[in-house]
Amino acid sequence: MKVLISTDIEGVAGVYHPEQVRPGNPEFERARLLMAHEANAAIAGAFDAGATEVLVNDSHGGFRNMPPDVLDPRARVVQGKPRYLSMVAGVEEEGVEAVCMVGYHSRAQGRGILAHTINSFAFASVSLGGQELGEAGLYGALAGEYGVPVVMASGDDVFIDENRALFPGAVFVETKRATGNTSGVSLSPEKARLAIRDGAKRGVEARAAKPLVFAGAQTVTLRVQTAALADLFCQWPAFERVDGVTLRFDAPSVEAAVRMLNCCSAMSSMLR
Repeated sequence: MKVLISTDIEGVAGVYHPEQVRPGNPEFERARLLMAHEANAAIAGAFDAGATEVLVNDSHGGFRNMPPDVLDPRARVVQGKPRYLSMVAGVEEEGVEAVCMVGYHSRAQGRGILAHTINSFAFASVSLGGQELGEAGLYGALAGEYGVPVVMASGDDVFIDENRALFPGAVFVETKRATGNTSGVSLSPEKARLAIRDGAKRGVEARAAKPLVFAGAQTVTLRVQTAALADLFCQWPAFERVDGVTLRFDAPSVEAAVRMLNCCSAMSSMLR
């Protein structure tokens, strides 16, 4: 049995502030280790549950945050960008049967800690077929197109409340409680890791969750942070301008939709 662990940073225990998630400062150097140790906890839990192979996907920012020499050597590591499947790259490998999401966060405009969807500078909301989704929903649906369910996820309480209905049967692990966008009440890193290891073990053992499926072609509604971003993205002929900051486009699949969104995220850098 092969398991993919996708690890973000904003939902990690003890992480609250943008300085902790942006490379180039001492707080990030500490936070990236906290991220790596939560990934290790999930790796251990997956092997406890009988996994024969584990891939761990570095899923934050530039996708090269966790020092490879800190990670459990039993796992293979997916790092670097660009890559087509982004936060769930590896799910396409033969034999992957389960995804665990570690350190995930609330969607854009949510009340969770460091809430955003893909790109906090560019995107205010993303909806598929009229349903607003954060990163867990988007990438859970992308994994679902490959027939793979999300069996476990960790993050703050707002993240869990937003996503529980999308992933019935999954094990959720609350690492902290949000009291604001940059404040909260966290478990200690040690207790968070123990809870993540147990949650990953239970989720992989049970595999009670079903794949999240958004079948067929998708109509994507994207609300952006500024009219200038809408001007930029509408250079792409596939985009329809709904109003000053709302765009719409059609995609043949969730994978195509996610790839288009990630292209917009990359494009947005020219307006920073």
